[in-house]
Amino acid sequence: MNHILVVDDEPEIRQLLEEILREEGYAVSSTPSGVEALVLLRDATYDVMLLDVWLPDRDGLEVLNDLSTLEAENRPEVIVISGHATIETAVRATKLGAFDFLEKPLSLERTLIVIKNAIEAHRLRHENLELRRQFAFETTITGESVPAKALRQQIKLMAPTNGRVLIYGESGSGKELIARAIHSQSTRQDRVFVELNCAAIPEDFIESELFGYRNGAMPGGPAEKRGTFERANGGTLFLDEVADMSLKTQAKVLRALDEQSFVPVGATQPISVDTRVIAATNKNLEEEIAKGNFREDLFYRLNVIPFFVPPLRERKEDIPLLAKEFLRSFGREYGRPRIEIGEDALELLKQYHWPGNVRELKNVLERVIILHPQSNRIERRHLPMLVHRNATRRTDEFSTLQDAREAYEREYILRKIDECHGNMSRAAEALGLERSHLYRKMKALGVVVREQ
Repeated sequence: MNHILVVDDEPEIRQLLEEILREEGYAVSSTPSGVEALVLLRDATYDVMLLDVWLPDRDGLEVLNDLSTLEAENRPEVIVISGHATIETAVRATKLGAFDFLEKPLSLERTLIVIKNAIEAHRLRHENLELRRQFAFETTITGESVPAKALRQQIKLMAPTNGRVLIYGESGSGKELIARAIHSQSTRQDRVFVELNCAAIPEDFIESELFGYRNGAMPGGPAEKRGTFERANGGTLFLDEVADMSLKTQAKVLRALDEQSFVPVGATQPISVDTRVIAATNKNLEEEIAKGNFREDLFYRLNVIPFFVPPLRERKEDIPLLAKEFLRSFGREYGRPRIEIGEDALELLKQYHWPGNVRELKNVLERVIILHPQSNRIERRHLPMLVHRNATRRTDEFSTLQDAREAYEREYILRKIDECHGNMSRAAEALGLERSHLYRKMKALGVVVREQ
């Protein structure tokens, strides 16, 4: 239900507009005061505001100008009305952002048409704002490994459908990226993509986040709020960590999926939506069902199209491509257009187990760039100790005991140099060697580093 705010100092006009607009199916609020109108706009969301120019406490165009202080997504479309219209007033109102200008006495037919058009403009503006926020997110699945190619192929086949998707994968493996890629290749790609992390919302608030509320049902907040199901109407709703919802909330989500409608908290009338739901989890839902933590019927509603995102350790051949992509992105962000990475550093990255998956790889590289602002080439010694310490090396990579011993010495020397931030004198001291002896050892082992 679209919400309209009428601001006019004439009681008869306010009453007439309220009656007519409610008959047309709109929710309507009204006030004779410009100051009170601004208060209402900060407490609730309105799609359209009918604003009189002559108000007892403030000039209507001043009120219109003050709307620029509101967040763009909370600003209504404004239709200015006046019984003393002039071309100058109409031009000024348009420059201040008014959607249209109506003269009194109001024509009922024209007023309803302009309101309908303003509501559509508000919807499009809101969707454009949501879409702009998404431009910063990549939706390409990077990698030439078999799992990466399989994911791209599965997305290509399944994205154009309206089937619900359930994405399985460890934390940091890229479940959100998969969800965005599905949306970007779907028939809803021009509509909104709304994300809700179910694990990040306290139990007392998740229902209002999902379904919104009306009539001040949530104390301490605005009078009303649109939930994620409503915001995603026509588009895609991504429910991340869906297994972390309580059974009570799961039951309400199940009902919303079955009926494609819901009742906001504090409201009496249901809202119908056309929302495609993509869910994700890092848990084994069949085990959660057996434990009584997840509803089996909701599982079957969500698990129409399952996606399995492999952990990074199972597609290590993609690490060089991912690393170079992240470095290009961070290079643009930090004003360093060309940051390279050495083969020795890439090899170490491939040896590491990556329990935090792609997210951990991205964080490690950003940390290296921040900590080494003068380096345009990432070397092995720049990588943090955690990567050095936990890099795995298979014993069958070494043909002799001498090879294994040299590999260990090489790793140990590099770790000490990294701990000393490239200071060779300090590194030699930490190793219990003379500086000249350290250089000879490095030369024998083929260890090359750039001194700080």
